[in-house]
Amino acid sequence: MSKTVAGNFFEDFSPGQKIVHATPRTLGNGDRALYAALYGSRFAVQSSAEFARAIGYPASPMDDLLVFNTVFGKTVPDISLNAIANLGYAECVFSTPVYAGDTLSAHSEVIGLKENSNGKTGTVYVRSTGVNQRGEEVLSFVRWVMVRKRDEKSAAPAAVVPELSKVASIKAGMPRLNLTKWDFSLSGSAQRFDDYAVGEKIDHLDGMTVEEAEHQLATRLYQNTARVHFNQFAEQGGRFGRRLIYGGHVISLARALSFNGLANAFRIAGINAGRHVAPLFAGGTVFAWSEIIGKVPHDDLGALRIVTRATRDLPCADYPVEDGTAEKPGVILELDYWALIPR
Repeated sequence: MSKTVAGNFFEDFSPGQKIVHATPRTLGNGDRALYAALYGSRFAVQSSAEFARAIGYPASPMDDLLVFNTVFGKTVPDISLNAIANLGYAECVFSTPVYAGDTLSAHSEVIGLKENSNGKTGTVYVRSTGVNQRGEEVLSFVRWVMVRKRDEKSAAPAAVVPELSKVASIKAGMPRLNLTKWDFSLSGSAQRFDDYAVGEKIDHLDGMTVEEAEHQLATRLYQNTARVHFNQFAEQGGRFGRRLIYGGHVISLARALSFNGLANAFRIAGINAGRHVAPLFAGGTVFAWSEIIGKVPHDDLGALRIVTRATRDLPCADYPVEDGTAEKPGVILELDYWALIPR
């Protein structure tokens, strides 16, 4: 029996299968600092312990997407080591905040399988859950991923495609805070819940070019072992001939860019849907724009339903929606999520 692991292929998954992922990960302020260095995120609650404590947090919580990417990274060796692409997300709920010193672990359940028409790959649907050292759920999400088959001649399993909610529940992610202490001068914007209208579009203006070392460093930060992001020796003979940037890296870039226009949208409460429309490679410049598609008031908080679209090599003054490709600039990410903001 081999002591090394080649990862699971499509044939290795079955509906109802439960997987406990290695290894637990303790997050500290070093992770926070490196995350800030990679993306330049400036949201006040995650940047300042004093700002966070003033509104009722015991300390500055970790960035929601640092938590998401860390939990996601735990699942990669078992779910997507042999993946061609991560295709989409649904029913993502952020619940208990994560603080420096918390230890995260993850487990998943396979909830669907469907062989693709080419007979070479299949789509695997999993629900993954991250918990802290006290067993409290910090995050859960569904994702579906295209995985290679070990044997292209193997029989296709019966297709099981789960029915997923189009809107994530955000009740578990609604914190009890004292937002009368919110300092709009220090947060970087005077805009609050009632200043945004359904249908409003926001060009976040700034662009950020991705370097080869940055995206590899980010992916290693999350202990994401998918070889498509690291191994140029293997990828030079692959579909694109080069390393593919991890989709979570694009999500974090888009969220950081959204500060310019959504500075007070301080917490992601849930992700309703997400899809990686087109690949991104080093040297590409990421821009982003957002559309407000829903609003829900909740005490002194409000939840904005936002669709943020990230583009490659395409500024967003005209709010582009056309999909990009590996060769053509355009939309590379579409993310539908709930963000909390003071009323």
